[in-house]
Amino acid sequence: MKLSITGGSSFETNGNSTIYETLKANGVFLVSPCGGKGTCGKCQVKVISGGATVKSYGKLGQQERHDGITLACQTSATSDLHIEIPEHSKLVLGGKIAVSIFKDTVAYLQSYGVSIDPLAKRVSLTLPPPSIQDNIGDLQRLCRSLEEMGITNMRFAHKFVSTLMETLREGGFNTIVSYSKQNDTVCDAISAYPPAHPNGRFGLAIDIGTTTVVVYMVDIANGAVIDIGSTYNSQTKYGDDVITRIVHATEGGGLADLRNTVVGDINTIIDFQCGKHNIESRHVEAAVISGNTTMTHIFWGLNPASIREDPYIPTVNYYPLWHGSQARLAINQQAAVYTAPSVASYVGGDIVTGILASKMHRSPGISLFMDIGTNAEVAIGNDEWIMTAACSAGPCFEGGGIKFGMRATQGAIESIKIDPATLTPSVSVIGGGVPTGICGSGMIDAIVELYKHGIINQKGVFNPAKTPLVREGEDGLEFLIYRDIIQQRDIVLTTVDMENLIRAKAAIFAGVSLLLREAGLTLDVLERVYVAGGFGNSLNIEKAVMLGMIPDLPSDKYIFLGNTSIIGAYLTLMSDTLRGELESIASRMTYIELSVVGGYMDEYMSAMFIPHTDLSKFPSVAAALGL
Repeated sequence: MKLSITGGSSFETNGNSTIYETLKANGVFLVSPCGGKGTCGKCQVKVISGGATVKSYGKLGQQERHDGITLACQTSATSDLHIEIPEHSKLVLGGKIAVSIFKDTVAYLQSYGVSIDPLAKRVSLTLPPPSIQDNIGDLQRLCRSLEEMGITNMRFAHKFVSTLMETLREGGFNTIVSYSKQNDTVCDAISAYPPAHPNGRFGLAIDIGTTTVVVYMVDIANGAVIDIGSTYNSQTKYGDDVITRIVHATEGGGLADLRNTVVGDINTIIDFQCGKHNIESRHVEAAVISGNTTMTHIFWGLNPASIREDPYIPTVNYYPLWHGSQARLAINQQAAVYTAPSVASYVGGDIVTGILASKMHRSPGISLFMDIGTNAEVAIGNDEWIMTAACSAGPCFEGGGIKFGMRATQGAIESIKIDPATLTPSVSVIGGGVPTGICGSGMIDAIVELYKHGIINQKGVFNPAKTPLVREGEDGLEFLIYRDIIQQRDIVLTTVDMENLIRAKAAIFAGVSLLLREAGLTLDVLERVYVAGGFGNSLNIEKAVMLGMIPDLPSDKYIFLGNTSIIGAYLTLMSDTLRGELESIASRMTYIELSVVGGYMDEYMSAMFIPHTDLSKFPSVAAALGL
């Protein structure tokens, strides 16, 4: 049987494969936060002609079904089938990726008061040429000179040794050796070069996020960032959140697919950067990987199954120093690849590098660190102690679980304003034009605007008497945000959306409240609040406070840091001292499992209101609303 797409290609299919599976197998990817399980309702296609069986219509309404819309993951062909893929169903791997606020990375490195001491080091050697009297082998001759410089216990891969004879003789027994040091006693040789062949020294700082991948190409001789590359993590083909990907890796047997996908994303960036700057890949001699626990496990091909199973123990917290060949990166195959240590299954190396980048671990004042992205992690502490927790916020603010939710890509509504006189909304769309959905910042705007104008109450329940834009939908009451007359498609926020968003914001605030309680502290002791993560870059503090998502503190206490994971990876790449600090941070972080701590549900339920059941926690909101 044939599956054909309007304006596209035709593929072979069969009754055992869903439309979703057939398209994915042929490189056509649909939006599917649930990974093709039929629960998100996003992989919509329109059947134009042909026969099909539908296992479930999921969240699709009667009108959509009448118009021939079905879920690709729940539909299989029974004959030749012709479909149309709506624009809002097409997976877009691109958009607004906030890389970092740190423009002068070298100056920021220097602000730590450390010297440049990169992960890959170099030493120049002058070896005495061999003679009848001095007749030891080339490798032993090299080792002897290294030991004279205090570099002992060097380990050599076969590839290094296989070219040593030519390298030494080409340089007249003068050579430059690059190496990495795993600890005080063990070193690994990376490459040997004749002095007549000068070349740059390059390294990579890599942030593997659930949603995005960012790569810094760095001149490790001086710390200069030569190029920055970023893309959306193509693993989103298999689901938006880490749990969906763990399920795909384990129950779906897709670990190799997930690994190949993210390594392919990284190598695409590396290849582009090397070509652009005329860098030979063998001269990229070091890399630092930063990511959450699931992402780093998948990157290394480690089974992540135990991450989601009680008692939630990962395979690795502290990773060995592995090589470029084992990482499958398009760099020197003996390059040192360091992975930021994780603290727990849901507090990964990206949080540890984030704390390093924030410097909160060096300050005697107490700070709060919040990384708000596909999920949310928080940490509280100072230069003596740090407590951390993961908030089960889910991917709502990245579009998951929201009927018209999407990431901050082109076509997403990023801000909403409701006219106080007419109660009609006006929207701002990323890239302009007709919106296809709504992203996290737009969702927060919408809830706050609806609450301010009495269209929803403290519980997020719609008031249909307030405006005709509140109407009855397939899933209960909904609010009409935008009507596309040409496509005859409405973008709405539903009652279910409201419930999901309020649950997500409640989880974040409850996590912060419980950590403070466990530390025996109150909000007023916080000197700074560091906000990191991709979503944090677009966060409007005033509206996030009004929603009850973040603490009600003076705005000058909030410091936006952008992608701290990539900056922490850069710092780790460039300094042995800071690598030591990173591991010290990880070792003294106390992880609090919120689901088993007494009182968490009380904190959570109290936060299930806008902004909170206890308005004394949000005095600025109470004052602004005259409550």
